[in-house]
Amino acid sequence: MNRISGRDPQTGRGIEVIVQDSVITAINDASWADPVWLSPGLVDLQINGYRGFDLNGDGLTTDTVIELTRSVLKVGVTAFLPTIITASEEKIIDCLRAVATARRLDPVVEHMIPGVHVEGPHLSPEDGPRGAHPRAYIRPPSVAEFDRWQQVCGHLVKMVTVSPHFEEAPVYIASLHQRGVLVSIGHTHASVEQIHAAVDAGATLSTHLGNGVADPLPRHPNLLWTQLADDRLTAMLIADGHHLPDDTLKVMLRAKGLERAILASDTVALGGMPPGLYKTPIGGVVKLSPDGRLSLPGTRFLAGSALPLKDAVAHVANKHLSLAESLQLATQNPARFVGREGRLQVGALGDMIRFTWEPGSSVSIESVILQGTQIL
Repeated sequence: MNRISGRDPQTGRGIEVIVQDSVITAINDASWADPVWLSPGLVDLQINGYRGFDLNGDGLTTDTVIELTRSVLKVGVTAFLPTIITASEEKIIDCLRAVATARRLDPVVEHMIPGVHVEGPHLSPEDGPRGAHPRAYIRPPSVAEFDRWQQVCGHLVKMVTVSPHFEEAPVYIASLHQRGVLVSIGHTHASVEQIHAAVDAGATLSTHLGNGVADPLPRHPNLLWTQLADDRLTAMLIADGHHLPDDTLKVMLRAKGLERAILASDTVALGGMPPGLYKTPIGGVVKLSPDGRLSLPGTRFLAGSALPLKDAVAHVANKHLSLAESLQLATQNPARFVGREGRLQVGALGDMIRFTWEPGSSVSIESVILQGTQIL
């Protein structure tokens, strides 16, 4: 039996959480005033890399997957979907195999990785919506290819990002939905009608809504309004202060409401690295600024996300919502899509973080608890 104490973001009062056999068995009020906040662990549905560990580099190894997992654990993430981007089928399969093997070798990795997010390769080939995804490997959706992915990794693919502009998209989306796989709309130039058809077929998420689209867009109608308006879609948002202007983020949060919004980091391998100029295999020379902005030097164009999910929680708590509400978007809401609770409640997994935060400041992780045991 383990006892973990902290300050409840919902009430501001001290609580003590009791965990036995990996599960929360009781939550009691604490008479002392603990200055450290206590929350469920963060759940990130989109991580491409962090601290130099790249899931999409050539020759992904199990060691890279394991080290990446340990790195994001240090910044408060207790569950995440490794995200594999557009590539040849051979490379996607090699990456999936590496993740599956890492899970078999390391119990912490197995616990923290409930599945994989494949972002592509069925995306828009157009400049702008395509983002950094290599055009050479963009291709129409194929259920047969998806089944080959699943065969090599033991059905580990839990989410696929698709552009609904393909003629094959509705059938593909319906097939994955029937298999219990999440389909997210992203990196697309699809029409309003094609977005509606995708949701009717079973798409339930929007990948980094507001990014991976044409610039400029028609005033109205356009695919952003359509996704914001459809209550069947939950929006994943990169709230790092760079990908979405604060006015835009505020409107998106209001349109989706607390129940249909998720914070996702979408970090790349340069996330968490020291500021400076870096040479990357896809974007060439990129600049990582002290504020976490990753961009093409001398331009206004971003080159990826570099700030971990805890920083998105702090940004939203400082600008738009309460701390408890911001945490909901990074714990409870994404957790329900990967079969976790993401709550401090009896019967939930004992995955928690203890951290410090004051209005206007960042989130600083003090300790991380996995299944009731303090790991960091």
